[in-house]
Amino acid sequence: MIKGKVTPIRDHILVADMEFDSRTTKNGIFLLNDDGKDTGIRPRWGRVWAVGDEQKHLKVGNWVLVEHGRWTRGVKVEDENGNESVIRRIDNDCVMAVADERPSEF
Repeated sequence: MIKGKVTPIRDHILVADMEFDSRTTKNGIFLLNDDGKDTGIRPRWGRVWAVGDEQKHLKVGNWVLVEHGRWTRGVKVEDENGNESVIRRIDNDCVMAVADERPSEF
């Protein structure tokens, strides 16, 4: 676990809140955890946790849709307030969409 502030360099992007567990669609259908399975090959949403000082298109708090597999393994980080997050670096060129609020599942 990393404690304290983590700052990405250049135009790198760090995200949190990516979902890999089971989920329920807005229509109430329960979908099992598909991470690591053929059915789990899909883009995922993540909340921008931090951006490098050269990043021009995204800001902290945006939600981004990232192509499948274009993120690193997660690292646990504890901020100054004691809140824990799992953060991942995503590929800049693989951001497919940006939203201001958390999108509902499709």
